[in-house]
Amino acid sequence: MRDFLAECGGCAVVDGGFATELQRHGQDLNDPLWSAKCLISSPQLVRRVHLDYLEAGANVIISASYQATIQGFEAKGLSAEEAEALIKRSVEIACEARQIYLQRCAKGCWDFLDGREIARRPILVAASVGSYGAYLADGSEYSGNYGDSVTLETLKNFHRKRVQILANSGADLIAFETIPNKLEAQAYAEILKEENIDIPAWFSFSSKDGINAVSGDSITECGSIADSCNRVVAVGINCTPPRLIHGLILSIKKVTNKPVVIYPNSGETYNAETKQWEESESKTDEDFVSYVGKWRDAGACLFGGCCRTTPNTIRAISRVLLEN
Repeated sequence: MRDFLAECGGCAVVDGGFATELQRHGQDLNDPLWSAKCLISSPQLVRRVHLDYLEAGANVIISASYQATIQGFEAKGLSAEEAEALIKRSVEIACEARQIYLQRCAKGCWDFLDGREIARRPILVAASVGSYGAYLADGSEYSGNYGDSVTLETLKNFHRKRVQILANSGADLIAFETIPNKLEAQAYAEILKEENIDIPAWFSFSSKDGINAVSGDSITECGSIADSCNRVVAVGINCTPPRLIHGLILSIKKVTNKPVVIYPNSGETYNAETKQWEESESKTDEDFVSYVGKWRDAGACLFGGCCRTTPNTIRAISRVLLEN
């Protein structure tokens, strides 16, 4: 990761919201599979969204596998073999988008930000792993409250096969995203060790108070679990309001020297009961990216967006990083 960041000039750009971008293109994602539904129905649109983010300046694009689980696909009537193929396909589509983008660049179809060329840059494909709560599709990914019956072994058994598939999918790294509690972080860390996963990973947690993970577990305790795993090459925060990020970076930096990855949501709040995003005080891409310099000064070095952010958000982040 440090070599990659050096190639990027010290800071890298991660892509933005995926499911909400699919919705902007007319997809109805009111489904337990959420964005993974489009791996079945609209793979060409998944590829298009990846390309939109590459053209906006992203150095890292994240596969549409956040809610792609064997159990979830089987509940839709697919076989285990079909489910595994779709999980792998999510990464293949992202890799195809990268290849298309690079071919366009080779033909001279360059992208520019304020007249400066941004096409000649390293690009990684990250395979997304969403939490157990994301599979449940009941809002528990935003609380981390899975109940006493869900143990460390429950989580390891749930995630193990998917992690194995993604580790052998052609991705450059695995992004464990929106981790709500330290129990799930521990499960991921143990799977990476037990399965001898040989590609790097990042762990990104979510918070609603700027101090703890959404479960109430200390963000420093969560960060320490990530720091202790030698396959984890970056630690950070995603799907968290921008106004909370600065303090979380400082907390993470207390327990790890690994690069810090930050990709907040737009600042809006997701209501799990109505399944709607509720408006926030931060309404524009300019409001969002006004934080980027402060986050970099606090120690973050990978920057992107999560839910309700768009290619315009990522383009604005790219511009800020190029200017400074």
